[in-house]
Amino acid sequence: GLHNGSVVAGVVGTKRRFFDLWGDAVNIAARMESGGVANCIHCTNDVAEEAKKYPKEFIALSRGTIDVKGKGEMESFIIAPTHKQ
Repeated sequence: GLHNGSVVAGVVGTKRRFFDLWGDAVNIAARMESGGVANCIHCTNDVAEEAKKYPKEFIALSRGTIDVKGKGEMESFIIAPTHKQ
């Protein structure tokens, strides 16, 4: 799932360190992923609007609104390349 917004990043751990991200944007992207369609990129309206700026590369197909835990109803989209692979 994709969403855009502010995040906080950092390194966690002392023995085995790893890099992690936290924030509302990360949580919404995770909700998009969990409510998505197999083999498709599920995203929010913010990401779809950015993709629409590149009509030769991407198409944004509306999935309508979905209930996002902690956020309520949000419009969601499937992003796909415009060319066949």
